[in-house]
Amino acid sequence: MRPLRFPALLAMLAAAIPLSAAPAPAKQIVAYVFPQNSVLAPGQVDPHSITRINYAFALIKDGRIVSGLPHDEQNLASVTALRKQNPSLTVLISVGGWLGSGGFSDVALTRDTRARFIDSVMDFLARHDLDGLDVDWEYPGQPGAGNKYRAEDKQNYTLLLRELRQRFDAARKKTGRRLYLTIAAGASDDFLEHTEMRQVAEIVDTVNLMAYDYYEPGSGPITGHHAALFTNPADPDKASADASVKSYEAAGVPAAKLVLGVPFYGHSWSDVPERNHGLYQPGKPGPVHDATFDLIQSTMIGHGYTRYWDPVSLVPWLYNADTRTFVSYEDEQSIAAKCHYVLAHKLAGIMFWNLGEDSSGKLLHTIDENLR
Repeated sequence: MRPLRFPALLAMLAAAIPLSAAPAPAKQIVAYVFPQNSVLAPGQVDPHSITRINYAFALIKDGRIVSGLPHDEQNLASVTALRKQNPSLTVLISVGGWLGSGGFSDVALTRDTRARFIDSVMDFLARHDLDGLDVDWEYPGQPGAGNKYRAEDKQNYTLLLRELRQRFDAARKKTGRRLYLTIAAGASDDFLEHTEMRQVAEIVDTVNLMAYDYYEPGSGPITGHHAALFTNPADPDKASADASVKSYEAAGVPAAKLVLGVPFYGHSWSDVPERNHGLYQPGKPGPVHDATFDLIQSTMIGHGYTRYWDPVSLVPWLYNADTRTFVSYEDEQSIAAKCHYVLAHKLAGIMFWNLGEDSSGKLLHTIDENLR
């Protein structure tokens, strides 16, 4: 066959692509930045590999949002300054978290308490030049870390988010600046049962799905993948990110608003028998409950631990036969698989907890390379 001349090839391509076709929207890469008591170092946050920073955590005190730790003012100034290097970067303040959600039920209870909280949010965003709010209530209608909760949280959660959106929209009409509203959502049917997710999805910009901690040491009798992508038939709990995504879509959340959460840390169990290399076996909490990716790379891989791969769940695990230790974690291969899942299922992007647990940048580089 004779090669086509270049103009003829262009004509064929033009005919094959509808004129109305638009490029797919850019995928979100959302980094939770959680410096705790430290000051962020220059270069610690790469503004070009992420699209959004969720700075964690602001807290609730006397019904108002407040800074959580002494260095937050300095750190917030540092991360908002990164927009000079990447003008499309957005910076949100995340309020709550596992240990900081105790005030949400009271805040959401009445129109007056919601208004007081929202007034403080508007002041906080303006004072720190932020692009919006990430509500990390763990969890509406449930105790979480022993937090106060009420049956009315289900409806009040929706009301709080709706009234935040109304204030954000009103502010945009005055200033022209868009303010983003997102939530961190538990990847369980319990979270869906205690929220009005179909209504919530219409209000918020994205739902950041915390698709990890499906298995945690001490929360159940056996080991397991704490962030499986697909459900392994051998898993007694039938837990996976894919199952959670399907549940959220069935509950009314469009794929285009779902951001898939991935962990930059692992969980370890001790006293685990060698059968099946420790997977789905009895175990006790290990000496390190949350092992950062940094720690896993430096002290486990190549130091007596053997890596195994689950071809169904598409995640790795480690097992040390000498110490009878099992570790569930993420690596570049599993993160890449999740990126491909996001693209194939047309999700909004990837979120991860948290940036400081991968100082090498290997996992973030994998996300950036596969999504953009």
